Amino acid sequence: MKNALIILLVFALAPLAHAATVLSNAHIHTLDPQQPNATAMAWDDDGEIVALGEASALLARYPEAQRIDAGGAVLVPGLIDAHAHLMGLAMALSGVDLVGASSKAEVVQRLQRFAADLPPGEWLRGRGWDQNRWPDTAFPTAADLDAAFPERPVWLERVDGHAGWANSAAMRAVGRDLDGDWQPDGGRIERVDGKASGVFVDGAAVLVDAVVPPPSDALRARALEAALALAARNGLTGLHDMGVSLADLALYRRFADAGKLSLRVTAYADGDAAALAALCAMGPYRHASGRLGMAGVKLYADGALGSRGAALLADYSDDPHNRGLLVTEPEALQTAMVKARECGLQVATHAIGDRGNRIVLDAYQAVLGDAAASNHRWRIEHAQIVAPGDIARFKTLNVIASMQPTHATSDMPWAEARVGAERLFGAYAWQRFIAAGVRLALGSDFPVEQVDPRLGLYAAVSRQDRDGQPTGGWLPGQRLSAGEALRGFTRDAAYAGFAENTVGTLKPGYRADFVLLDGDPLSVAPRAVVDLKVRSTWVDGEAVYRIPAR
Repeated sequence: MKNALIILLVFALAPLAHAATVLSNAHIHTLDPQQPNATAMAWDDDGEIVALGEASALLARYPEAQRIDAGGAVLVPGLIDAHAHLMGLAMALSGVDLVGASSKAEVVQRLQRFAADLPPGEWLRGRGWDQNRWPDTAFPTAADLDAAFPERPVWLERVDGHAGWANSAAMRAVGRDLDGDWQPDGGRIERVDGKASGVFVDGAAVLVDAVVPPPSDALRARALEAALALAARNGLTGLHDMGVSLADLALYRRFADAGKLSLRVTAYADGDAAALAALCAMGPYRHASGRLGMAGVKLYADGALGSRGAALLADYSDDPHNRGLLVTEPEALQTAMVKARECGLQVATHAIGDRGNRIVLDAYQAVLGDAAASNHRWRIEHAQIVAPGDIARFKTLNVIASMQPTHATSDMPWAEARVGAERLFGAYAWQRFIAAGVRLALGSDFPVEQVDPRLGLYAAVSRQDRDGQPTGGWLPGQRLSAGEALRGFTRDAAYAGFAENTVGTLKPGYRADFVLLDGDPLSVAPRAVVDLKVRSTWVDGEAVYRIPAR
């Protein structure tokens, strides 16, 4: 009894955890099942949460803390994009934006406006074209660009990042004969009567990429600053960056060293290349700030559906005799997976078509063996078209399905034409994955889609475009609830990056990463989610974005 009293006395006299800041007058969704809601939150000087609860109690407990009145805003855990391309966004912001162009003529007009300020001879680069939006949905050709740009090389990345469109000047710069019937590994040169037409799919695009002058270090740094600012404005506090080179990691590290990396970057090495070799030689990388780490590798199985490069088990419904592309041969894919396994790294593999997904599942099963039951958290990125019988294998192998809600709403106008009605049963099948016990991590794949996670939340719960079409949603049985969607961009995204004990949830001991919104994403009508305003974005208890005062 005496010992018990001593212990109680010690705890009673122990100082409370220090709180530098108390935020109150908020409607807080913690996503912590033990304490799902609060009206106030306190964190210390290091940006670690020390308490959540009612405002009166926290203000009384920490009378010396700085006070922030949230003005009745809704506070949610910081949003995490589980599949993105940060430097891809950065470079897209420095080139011609072709997203939404409704015709080849509009593409050329945008290019001409941008080229007016370019020095003579400099390459004209852009991204975002999508022939599926045009009256003529066939691939464009070099001739469509040559009249406006007979001498200046033009190289334009398709919206999905899996094809490029070149003019004749760009093709001449390649310095080799692109005609004939040969094809590069993992890619396809589109040809008309044996002549290269100007479109290069997947691995073929490397032929042109190799001769494009690289951007300067100064341009890359400016572009990264712009990309980080855009992410913060949209409420992102973290992202999983898929396919990061050593050069990109070095740039991120310089930003982190300077305190300029305004969100958490969970980086995945760019395939079986130098970054993976460095990880195997030196072990997983983690920056002291907690803002940057690399402990995984991104691999590619197939291409994309929009450019008919996704690997299918049967022919494309709208392109007989075409079953897509394997960007990486299965043997090479397994070799890279074995290397990652032996180096203790997480594997995330791009697979869109049903054949691509089956190849990856087969490879995971072969490489993991009995370790499939372990906490490996290997992932399949996209998992867009999956044979129904393969969905349960994700659960059996403990594989995370990393999916992007806006891919479904971008692809829905033409997806059935690509794969037919029967294969849609396993297409963008979020609820079927959940019913099988598979964990979903949600993202955007920006710059393929827009950065804004509110668009992802809306697409997840509605499966409609921004005009509310189709009525009731496309394949509506696969819609997510608002809670499932928010978890996919917070708790479950954090889990997919081995960060669920520090971010994705608001609770003591976790980082003070959060977003203040002017409405509640869990209760507003689905379409209203898109219009919610981000009042501010916080990382480590510091505001990295505040909405400008009117």
